[in-house]
Amino acid sequence: MGGPEPDRPDPYRATDGERLVPPHPSHIDLHTHTDRSDGLLAPARLVAEAAAVGVRLLAITDHDTLAGFRDLPATDGPLVVIPGVEINSVADGVEELREGELHILGLGVDPDDEAFEAILAEQRAHRVERFFRIVRRLRSLGLSIDEQVAGLEPAAGASLGRPQVARLLVAAGHAASVDDAMERILARGRPGYEPRAGIGPAAAIRAIRAAGGLAVLAHFAEAAERRGLVAELREIGLGGLEVHYRHFSVATIAALARVARDLSLVPTGGSDYHGDRETYAEAHAGLYVPDAVAELLHAALRRTADLATSE
Repeated sequence: MGGPEPDRPDPYRATDGERLVPPHPSHIDLHTHTDRSDGLLAPARLVAEAAAVGVRLLAITDHDTLAGFRDLPATDGPLVVIPGVEINSVADGVEELREGELHILGLGVDPDDEAFEAILAEQRAHRVERFFRIVRRLRSLGLSIDEQVAGLEPAAGASLGRPQVARLLVAAGHAASVDDAMERILARGRPGYEPRAGIGPAAAIRAIRAAGGLAVLAHFAEAAERRGLVAELREIGLGGLEVHYRHFSVATIAALARVARDLSLVPTGGSDYHGDRETYAEAHAGLYVPDAVAELLHAALRRTADLATSE
């Protein structure tokens, strides 16, 4: 089922074409962000808003931090929240990537795994260093956000990223919106871009698996055209492909579903909600992740746990 294109400009990473019209409200969202990384909502508020629109399985996947999951109060409602993370891996040697990165989601990771937390802490340190390199570059371009940076107060364990810079550019009057700032100033090849430092995709996948999680290639619309690359990651330990991504067209979703099926990858999906463009309810209205994905995910996590026990 499809519908017309939205009136507003397409968001970052959207693919062109007919949009999916969900047959019913999605009960699953496996890709969300809170204010512990580059989202706007506190973790408890995100969970409350997701529950209010019928989500029953939610993953908080903040960049390089599990702080959002750890900060959640205990709940006994119908919504299950699983710990997750998104690692923006540096894909050196992989040609023709939009950002020179592959984003790897870790779903169901152990939030108490000390080795994994040490890796994430190092990733966050790289993020801080990059953040201030961007700030200095923007100053040299006459796009200072120094005043806005002075008022920035990240939560404990939070990670910094370009969306925060984009919001500060908007606040300083240098950009019309977060999407405008990302595309015109901060994206790779744009004047405010600074390269990322950190682990590569193989290391990210192995770290997620070692922490008991399912490693999922996120919002990679090129998967059908670059099936060989996805197959290589599958050999390393990739277990899922984000098929039901809210900003993908019907055609892209269908093409990625075929790749996931052929390579025996769990076809996950999510809103990639940050909060800059709309409320969670508005974002959720365009999301559809089939209910069957929940059991596929749980089965994959059980296999990972069984494998760890047998080793």
